[in-house]
Amino acid sequence: MTTTTSTSTAIDAPAGRVWRLLTDAAWWNRADNGVVDVAGTIREGQRVKLVSELNPQRGFKLKVVDVDPPRSMTWSGGMPVGLFTGRRTFQVEPDGPERCTFTMAEDFTGPLAPLITRSLPDFQDSFDQFAAALKADGEAARDD
Repeated sequence: MTTTTSTSTAIDAPAGRVWRLLTDAAWWNRADNGVVDVAGTIREGQRVKLVSELNPQRGFKLKVVDVDPPRSMTWSGGMPVGLFTGRRTFQVEPDGPERCTFTMAEDFTGPLAPLITRSLPDFQDSFDQFAAALKADGEAARDD
């Protein structure tokens, strides 16, 4: 069984600018994006710890498992031997030189997914808040 949450938004900014925000831990920690803290380096093979406003008392240890700049990135975390796995994907699709579409999705899989996902809060509002913050900051920023 797979449980998925996703969001998508058009951003009037170059894909490279949006990508730079998305891969900048400092942006995650200062933006009004539903994230309390991200510790670590957002780079393939690295580990990050994410603390969300949905549950600020708990941090999630995730590995940046796949990065294809400036288009896609995947983070993964969960339990050993695939009992429960969360995979968050970020995609930035250029729609021209000054516009792109951002999509973020989280899939939960594994034999324990039905049990564990029942205890998780609904991520939709948090995902939408994240996409709105990325859009606002991407459109407000200027490339040097």
